[in-house]
Order: sequence, then C-alpha cells, then structure tokens
Amino acid sequence: MDEEHDGTRLGRRERDILALERRGFSGPGAKERAIREELGLAPVRYYQLLNALLDDPRALSHDPVTVNRLRRIRETRRAER
Repeated sequence: MDEEHDGTRLGRRERDILALERRGFSGPGAKERAIREELGLAPVRYYQLLNALLDDPRALSHDPVTVNRLRRIRETRRAER
C-alpha cells in the first residue's frame, strides 16, 4: 500500500493545503488566487477541507505548528461569535 492511502499519512492535497497555510500572502485576494491556481479548488471548498484537516490527528503530527496556530485562530473566532 502506498503512503498516500495507508490511512496514517496525509494525502497530497492535504499536505498542499497545510503548505499553503504556512505561506504569507501580500494583499487581498492573493491567497484566494493561490487556492484556485495552485490547488484547483474554490475557496469555499478549500476552507471546508482546511477546517476538517484541523481536526485530523494526522495533520497535527504532520505540521503541529501550523495546525495549532490555525486551531487557536478558529477558537478565537468562535468565541467572538
């Protein structure tokens, strides 16, 4: 079984999403453009996948710094609602 589908490691798309989240973006629309051009996803779908990824223990073990930062941001936003 290859690493993409063995159930213990993230697939290519999930790793690409986390990699995109590690980057800084210069101006408004730059991130959404990168989401469309580099990942071929609509931004709404991207954020759905990202949100699910934040709850995936594989994502946490793959990139704990990014996942924990995004979890904190998510919790802050939920608390503000």
